[in-house]
Amino acid sequence: MTDNDLADLYRGYIACLNAQDWANLGKFVGNEVQHNGEMLGLSGYRRMLEGDFETIPDLGFNIELLVCQPPRVAARLHFDCHPKGVLFGLPVNGKRVSFAENVFYEFGEGRIREVWSVIDKAEIQAQI
Repeated sequence: MTDNDLADLYRGYIACLNAQDWANLGKFVGNEVQHNGEMLGLSGYRRMLEGDFETIPDLGFNIELLVCQPPRVAARLHFDCHPKGVLFGLPVNGKRVSFAENVFYEFGEGRIREVWSVIDKAEIQAQI
């Protein structure tokens, strides 16, 4: 897989998330996917994402930076949203917040098999 192929695949994954097209998530995410070292599997990963959209109804994944070096992708994602209630342990309660996530992915057989994610919680806390 070339850098461009992997970038296109990743953009397809982000489009799938933004459309909440859970029926097609398996086209992008492997059955044995891990998130920050925890085995979630595809169904657990889907539940995690569905929970994110429940907590943040206007959630949208926006790619700010994308670097591809097969089989890995590094991305900086930007979010500008109105989470309800508590977000990452912080009482946001509907206030508009803007924050970033730095995330690395490893692909295998054309699908995501590992995700390492760090969310800038300090940026959120500074806004509430």
